[in-house]
Amino acid sequence: MFPTLDLSHDRDPHARGSAYGRAAAAQIAHSLATYADLFGACGIAWDQAERRAGAYLSVVEALDADLVAELHGIAEGSGCSLAAILALNCRTEILPASYLNPAAPDASECTAMCVAAEAGAAGHAWFAQNWDWVGRQRAAMLILKTVDRAGRRITTLTEAGMLAKIGLNDAGFALGLNIVRSLQDGERPGLPVHVLLRHLLSCASVAAVRERLHALASLGFGSSSNVPCADALGEVACFEVAPKGWAELKPVNGTVVHTNHFLCDALAPHQAPIGAVISSAPRLATAARHAGRPTLGLAELQAFLRDESDGYLSICRSPDPLVPPASRMETVAGIVINPHTRQIWIAPDVPSRVAFTEVL
Repeated sequence: MFPTLDLSHDRDPHARGSAYGRAAAAQIAHSLATYADLFGACGIAWDQAERRAGAYLSVVEALDADLVAELHGIAEGSGCSLAAILALNCRTEILPASYLNPAAPDASECTAMCVAAEAGAAGHAWFAQNWDWVGRQRAAMLILKTVDRAGRRITTLTEAGMLAKIGLNDAGFALGLNIVRSLQDGERPGLPVHVLLRHLLSCASVAAVRERLHALASLGFGSSSNVPCADALGEVACFEVAPKGWAELKPVNGTVVHTNHFLCDALAPHQAPIGAVISSAPRLATAARHAGRPTLGLAELQAFLRDESDGYLSICRSPDPLVPPASRMETVAGIVINPHTRQIWIAPDVPSRVAFTEVL
């Protein structure tokens, strides 16, 4: 299992960030090396990435000054510059909108499913997602237990140095993300998605997220992503965010599935070109078949995340040995969450190879 870092006892954001930086310094260094390579492959030098990230600082401060203090703490604790830590937290915004285009031969990303109470086992909502990325970044993953200003406790599976990624809070609200690329990504500073995820993990429900996105529209979003959500009340939704705004994808027959292209009519016209090897549409079709099962719970969602029916472009993605190692994508981890019982299960490798273990 990934290492766990529990900072949920510390309400001071700078002190909490400093403790994070000290405890995860080696993993943060690994993250920095990974993204220096990825940015470089896109023609973005590291100093250029840091300058681009710096433009987002004022937006993060407008959202929540505590998060800026926490980022300062992570930088100081890890011995890195604030610009470097910002670059990690803005990595989606720094990567160009063309990142999932045909010139990126092995790029692929996550598949997610949210199940409403009406379709879920035990009458509960459920959340499931595979996170696909470069396999080397598995060594930088950690389970971060943290807390917000109001005392809400948050557990998130994230990349070291980042504020959050896939997570659950003590109110029984869970979220994740799928990368989506729009033509306007990175054109102007807006909310970085990984900062947004941490902010939304303070929400108590899907309805609260809907309200927050309305309130945040004036700040704008720096790049595009889908945020799948589920809560202990039994509600689920996917919220697509983009520089052009946001839109909600509601469940059909109790489920909502998402891969890596816009599904909401309001944002679909802004979709950036993607290559056939991204497999977004085929994976969506495979996910929809799993979503059609009569009842969906832990066993069914584990089977969904282990689906290898589409070869190297499957929901459960093994690394293709014919692709150069530096750009070889795979499922870094799988995660299933029951918001009602506040339980999280993680497969810390390609899910077909390892067990899902409960996070305690």
